[in-house]
Amino acid sequence: MLQLIRDVGAGKPAAFTLDGPRGPALSAKPGAAFLARATGAPIVPYTLEADRFWELRSWDRTQIPRPFARVALVIGEPMYVPAGGGDAAVGACRAGLESRMAQLEARALALVGREA
Repeated sequence: MLQLIRDVGAGKPAAFTLDGPRGPALSAKPGAAFLARATGAPIVPYTLEADRFWELRSWDRTQIPRPFARVALVIGEPMYVPAGGGDAAVGACRAGLESRMAQLEARALALVGREA
């Protein structure tokens, strides 16, 4: 996390999955909110969905688009965490992020013709 704070603070972008390496799937961990609070950088939520894909037998059911699949990329509004915000601000951001991600996923699924 310290290296991410240094890199993002120096203007380098960072991207990672919000549900962490062990899940549970679709449950945002506080790391992105901590990073946003420490650096002042926004969290820009986004999701990708494909109309046809292979699904891995992993805890998060990773999807790999099949060749020639239609893919929708939906990007949400940037979210900021106040620099002086405490644990309550981080928790509120995490909860808001889960909600926004669910909305973005529903929109992406609709764009590729799949149900949520």
